[in-house]
Amino acid sequence: MKIISYNVNGIRSAMSKGLTNFMQEQNADVYCFQETKAMQNQISEPFIFEEIGYKNHYWHSAEKKGYSGVALFCKNEPDLVEYGFGVPEFDNEGRIIRADYGSKSIVSLYIPSGSSGEARQAFKINWLVFFQEYINELKSKKKELIICGDYNIVHKPIDIHDPVGNKKSSGFLPEEREWLSQFIDGGFIDSFRAFNQAPHQYSWWTFRAGARGNNKGWRIDYCMVAEALRNNMVNAGILQQAMHSDHCPVWVEVK
Repeated sequence: MKIISYNVNGIRSAMSKGLTNFMQEQNADVYCFQETKAMQNQISEPFIFEEIGYKNHYWHSAEKKGYSGVALFCKNEPDLVEYGFGVPEFDNEGRIIRADYGSKSIVSLYIPSGSSGEARQAFKINWLVFFQEYINELKSKKKELIICGDYNIVHKPIDIHDPVGNKKSSGFLPEEREWLSQFIDGGFIDSFRAFNQAPHQYSWWTFRAGARGNNKGWRIDYCMVAEALRNNMVNAGILQQAMHSDHCPVWVEVK
């Protein structure tokens, strides 16, 4: 099973840049999309996904138009799809959707950014606390979890081009990085780092100042795999050549 996670920064924009061709070429079993910024009925070519083999697609959009939103595009129909947490305060932003396949559970996740100011940073921290509680409960039922998405947190200095200059930036704050460390220590594997320890491996670049061309990026997109699946991991990587967004896709393959 190959799973690709991609913050598309607007699925309609990404489609105009060849997203569906990319999906065909990669031929993943599951696509986890974030920041779709659209309702399903806003897609001008609604049947194109069915035509390329993804008739099973599920959307959890934000109430606010043009904002946030997650989706799952699946070759095979899941046993169950769950939308959100069941908490309106969080669910109206469309940040989590889950699909179950037997003993496996695949999540598309979009953790809030706190970069716009103190209020959103506080919201992010509260969100992380709630999300951890949600995952703790889910782990008691589903041992084989794969949680893919835009975490909006850099884990270690190797994962950001300028750790000194960004030490006070949202996404690289000590308390955020500590949360991510504890999350991983609680039973997850950063699948990319399980296979690749090289520096300068990023998944997001600001649009400003030619950051992508100069590879001045951050690695904030992850495919986190439960420890129960450690021996099932085949490979994982980052597809930096994909240019449909300010992010690029990350992927993991499991037996």
